[in-house]
Amino acid sequence: MSITSAVTELLEQHGIRFEIITIPLSEDQKPIRNLEALLSEQGKNPDSVVRSLLFKTGTDHFVLLAVAGAGRADWATLRKQLGEKKLRMAEYEEVSNATGFMVGAVPPIALPESVTVLADNSAFGFDEVIIGSGVLGYAIGLKSSDLRKVMSEVVTGEFVKTD
Repeated sequence: MSITSAVTELLEQHGIRFEIITIPLSEDQKPIRNLEALLSEQGKNPDSVVRSLLFKTGTDHFVLLAVAGAGRADWATLRKQLGEKKLRMAEYEEVSNATGFMVGAVPPIALPESVTVLADNSAFGFDEVIIGSGVLGYAIGLKSSDLRKVMSEVVTGEFVKTD
């Protein structure tokens, strides 16, 4: 299986090895809801999926938070980190406009410079992680140490609540 996207091109530029993971789409062309079961069947840890959560600030900037597992964003911590009083989740149509990628395929890398990226420490808490590929129906598996290399300029910290 081979796909080409800004994500695969960036990883190849850095000489990073990665695996393409096929994610079946539903009849309405949305990623399947039972991704965790699919990954478990393939011997992959579902908690190692690095989700890309997009927020819009009160000053109309977009911020993407890369987070693994089921943690929820700590809104107060994010607002403090960003120096913003207002913050909300980006709306569906805003996601593709801001990132250039469709919901369900948004990666934490290869994003426009206008999007500020933050990474929760959980994004690097597994030996291998799974990120959006930039192409709907596919994800990318890679070593978290390689993801950290590509995200070396990104601010990392504790940005989620795990309770």
